[in-house]
Amino acid sequence: MIRSILRWPDPMLSRRCDPVGEIDDRVRTLAEDMLETMYDAPGRGLAAPQVGVPQRIFVMDCSWKDGRPEPKVVIDPEIVTFSERRATGPEGCLSIPGVTADVERATDIVLRWTDLEGISHEEALTGFEAICAQHEFDHLNGIVTFDRVSPEMRALLEAEYNH
Repeated sequence: MIRSILRWPDPMLSRRCDPVGEIDDRVRTLAEDMLETMYDAPGRGLAAPQVGVPQRIFVMDCSWKDGRPEPKVVIDPEIVTFSERRATGPEGCLSIPGVTADVERATDIVLRWTDLEGISHEEALTGFEAICAQHEFDHLNGIVTFDRVSPEMRALLEAEYNH
């Protein structure tokens, strides 16, 4: 089922999310709905608070637009390490449509999470996949793109968004 995507400044987007804990049918349905919603949007990542659920789960698929779907369901994630190397690049957000901001991120991370089968994973992510995971992880901590730019740039972007 395609769910509505909340738009900034909805208070849910500024809230730190709770752990998922037990993976049951409710969580599996949420993950399925989130993937369907993300593909429909069309986006490459979507976090649970963006669909009004304050839990630590996000979905992502960085290659589907290139014709190679590789969906990931990421439950109760933790970023274990961030590389020293940084890159600044444009980021969009399904909750702030029409706005793109240059955000600085680590180019490589190690992400630890649980999948829908309850299996724990730890994977090194690089490039766009690392950036996407960091963006979605931010959502779980109540952080949006506007929070990752200078106050001056934030004011400009908010004005653009509200226009």
